[in-house]
Amino acid sequence: MKLAILGGGGFRTPHVWEALIRDTATPRVTDVVLMDTDAHRLAAMKAVLDSLAVGFDAPALTSTTDLREALTGADFVFAAIRVGGLDGRCCDEHVALDLGVLGQETTGPGGLAYALRTIPVMRHVAEVMQEVSSPRAYLLNFTNPAGIITEAVQEVLGDRVLGICDTPSGLGRRVALALGKDASRVQMDYVGLNHLGWMRRVLVDGADLLPQLLADDAALSTMEEAEVFGLPWLRTLGVIPNEYLYYYYDNKDAVAAIRAAKQTRGDFLKVTQTRFYDTVLDQPDAGAYWRAAVDERGASYMAEAKGRQQGDPNPHQQDEVHDSDPADEGYAGVALKVMKAISRNERATMILNVRNRGTVHALPDDAVVEVPTMVDANGVHPLALETQPTLHQLGLMASVKSVERLVIEAATKGDPQRAFQAFGQHPLVGSIRVAGGLVDGYRAAIPQVDAVLGRR
Repeated sequence: MKLAILGGGGFRTPHVWEALIRDTATPRVTDVVLMDTDAHRLAAMKAVLDSLAVGFDAPALTSTTDLREALTGADFVFAAIRVGGLDGRCCDEHVALDLGVLGQETTGPGGLAYALRTIPVMRHVAEVMQEVSSPRAYLLNFTNPAGIITEAVQEVLGDRVLGICDTPSGLGRRVALALGKDASRVQMDYVGLNHLGWMRRVLVDGADLLPQLLADDAALSTMEEAEVFGLPWLRTLGVIPNEYLYYYYDNKDAVAAIRAAKQTRGDFLKVTQTRFYDTVLDQPDAGAYWRAAVDERGASYMAEAKGRQQGDPNPHQQDEVHDSDPADEGYAGVALKVMKAISRNERATMILNVRNRGTVHALPDDAVVEVPTMVDANGVHPLALETQPTLHQLGLMASVKSVERLVIEAATKGDPQRAFQAFGQHPLVGSIRVAGGLVDGYRAAIPQVDAVLGRR
């Protein structure tokens, strides 16, 4: 089988590669092509992957800057692209922060700006796939904001595109760990949109252990969600929220913390990743050099939610029990399980971004939601929910989903009025004046956004 990795020069590509080289069952991926618009990043990442492959019966690995070449004959396509690069991410953050609202790459106005410039590119990818890839090729989307991009591309590929995010599965593993249970035996009742969801029940042998966890100070305190939200709020909700809901539940404090910081997340990554790509080819062990860079990157993930700043070391890093290897259990592990389920009919259930199809009764059937989904050789099948979302959960989901659909319409039609409406209706903006400033600010700062909204 052939796998094309779009954005193959990206920093997290090695996680996918490690998952692939450890998989020895058949059929397996035999050919991997990395595609990226940046030849230097491609060369750097290929060196890392070659280093990590030593001692393994690895798939054949090639690289290209040509999209059509990469997609020709592909059975699976992983997409993790960043239109506008890290410069665009920094603009996503700073334009919003300068107007006093959240500057974050996926949540709030920054995520909308990211989606506006990415949707046309990803729809083009889907159209080329229709022409040159295998007739049953699946697109596994990692490109953020994953829910919006997946929904926009489904208009071209239908159910042959699904969105993957590792935050729900990571939450499930942390819950299992806190309970002292084997994560493979845990069934998760989770509902939401990408980066906006709630773990409502944690079932082990048919028994819901979430109330037990919420009542146990010591166990609950081991979870990073306790650090982000605090024990009283988790107990008040009676569920464990996705960590990105911090930006909704603590919006004012989050904005204040990011604005007061020495640098934003995008600023930090621009410095550290530029250094990595400029120096990795000079290293004797490119794989080890990448692992060290991963540790540096991960230490300050969501630092503002944990009272730290970007670049500060994590004082608990040596004492914490970390999630499993991302290649096994993170987003790359989830992607490999999807591929195995489809190609080998190894039926599996995962939390994915898929078409609603009546799962959440109050949302349109074609809206993308993030829910437990069974995958097999016949495709993806969202599982029925035992209980529907609460009014609080549904209200937030419906509000954000409405905004997401306005952004898709703005991007596909080149409609600045729809973009204005999306920013103006987003619950984290809260001002028509600010919404207008966001549209103008992003068009001025990011050429790709201006190009999309100036097509009419």
